[in-house]
Amino acid sequence: MNANIAEKEYDEKLSLSVWRRLLRYLRPYRGRATILICANIGIAIAEIAFPLMIKYAIDDFVRNNTLAGLWIFALGALFVIAFQVTCTFLFVTNAARLEVYVSRDIRRLAFYRLQELSFSYYDKTPVGYLLARLTSDVTKLSETLAWSLVDILWAVAVIFGSAGAMLYLNLQVALWVLAVLPVLFIVTQVFQRRIFRQQRVVRRTNSQITGSFNEGIMGAKTTKTLVRESANLEEFSNLTSTMRSASIRASILNGIYFPCVLMLSAVGIGIALWQGGQLVADGVLWFGTLSAFTTFANQFFFPMQQLARIFSEMQAAQAAAERVLDLVDTQPQIVDRPEAAAEEGTFLHPRPEGWPKIRGRVEFRDVSFGYDGGAHVLEHFNLTVEPGQTVALVGETGAGKSTIVNLLCRFYEINSGEILIDGENIQDHTQIWLQSNLGYVLQQPHLFSGTIEDNIRYANPSATREQVIRAAKLVHADTFIEAMKDGYDTQVGEGGGRLSTGEKQLISFARALLNDPAIFVLDEATSSVDTETEQLVQRAIKTSLENRTSFIIAHRLSTIRDSDIILVVRDGAIVERGTHVSLMEQRGYYYRLYTNQFSSESAAKAFTNATS
Repeated sequence: MNANIAEKEYDEKLSLSVWRRLLRYLRPYRGRATILICANIGIAIAEIAFPLMIKYAIDDFVRNNTLAGLWIFALGALFVIAFQVTCTFLFVTNAARLEVYVSRDIRRLAFYRLQELSFSYYDKTPVGYLLARLTSDVTKLSETLAWSLVDILWAVAVIFGSAGAMLYLNLQVALWVLAVLPVLFIVTQVFQRRIFRQQRVVRRTNSQITGSFNEGIMGAKTTKTLVRESANLEEFSNLTSTMRSASIRASILNGIYFPCVLMLSAVGIGIALWQGGQLVADGVLWFGTLSAFTTFANQFFFPMQQLARIFSEMQAAQAAAERVLDLVDTQPQIVDRPEAAAEEGTFLHPRPEGWPKIRGRVEFRDVSFGYDGGAHVLEHFNLTVEPGQTVALVGETGAGKSTIVNLLCRFYEINSGEILIDGENIQDHTQIWLQSNLGYVLQQPHLFSGTIEDNIRYANPSATREQVIRAAKLVHADTFIEAMKDGYDTQVGEGGGRLSTGEKQLISFARALLNDPAIFVLDEATSSVDTETEQLVQRAIKTSLENRTSFIIAHRLSTIRDSDIILVVRDGAIVERGTHVSLMEQRGYYYRLYTNQFSSESAAKAFTNATS
């Protein structure tokens, strides 16, 4: 069990370009964002106004021992309080809504991109890696955008407002208090990179832990049968230990950073009291002004503390943002030509009225291909299949059988050569046109949670109940379906866990046939079923292949004896081709494969009969 995956490394400094991109997600909600900003600035104005009002009260009412004009002052104070309460209400309600909206939009965009990405992306990207991006990373990002970034405006407004008020009240004392700022800046720079580095490790390890959870749950049965519990636990413990260590280091750094800010804040307030107190003793400064000064000094450093908190959150959020943006920026490896997409549409916006009808003639012309730019799996490969013919591909694991059908389905793009259907290069058409005309049955069929009818209809959500039943009957799946208590409304369970392998396979055949595909692909569709179930699947295969160009990747050679063409593939090249009879007569590689397998199956059957 291994959840590791190579990740792009980013600069460890806060990146303005990343945050500028993230702010684009607020554009659809400019109105709410504007209210949020104005409310935050309003809160800051109210906080600046309170110390000035206290100064006025002490200097005018207390020092002069009079209540004249107190009711006007009280009304003004009530107005400021009501103004602050209103701004706080607008801030909280709009920030909460923005968090939800932004989270929804980012997840939609990321999921949209996942629908566009090529087959090869899912071949090498763990599920848990993607889940971490769409869940915890997006949540962290939306929280920061909705709350923390706007808090920066409040903090800046209070800092500048407090600094301006102190400079206005007394320039000498204000300069003493502001002298602490360079020290605070140096402390922030010292801790910035170290905290950021640990936050990045935490986010990356969290993704790996999510991947381990996914693999551990999905592979629970395999783990039990292979007694891998102890090894899995050790691997998982190593991941959680890495995350624990990085989290503790980040917490320790924050634990040192925040007290440093608090200490500098206390120093600033102490300076205000020391210098201001001397001026009060000299009769230069009134008590009301000193009270306002100490309040402003505290208000000046409190937003500094909040900025330290926000800065720490932004460091964690940027690590999440980089990962989410990395997913959003990932481009499909296979891109349709613009003129083809304009006529035939895309996966998300199909235009079936522009799709030419497929007869089923398939031709590989001098095709070469290697995965990820590596050594060629196929080298100058040529093949011609006439409409309605059934082609079986046999050979050892890694010979290139699956590669041939994957290239035909355009799950990967060839390096050179051409693949033609009815004489036209498949690259001149769209992927959705091609793959909508394909029926593909995998060795391990995947069923989705829901009913049997839902799973058959998955290929065509607009299909009627009658069409679903017709497809099931074509592959003889109706017999076991109708024998069930709820029939087509039977819940299959997660991954089809309530059905046998053979039943799941038959449902996958019905699903593949629902749209009446012109080309059919079977990827070792009988290798995971028992002999009895294989007979049912064979009946389904016979029906499925009728009048269709078909490609069968065969593990059990007994299932392909009736194929029109049998291709023996070795090292990416066809070494033998012909019918079953002609290949057996040649007594070559196919003959040895078939006789060896037949001998093994006969021995296994004899052993079973002897022990039963």
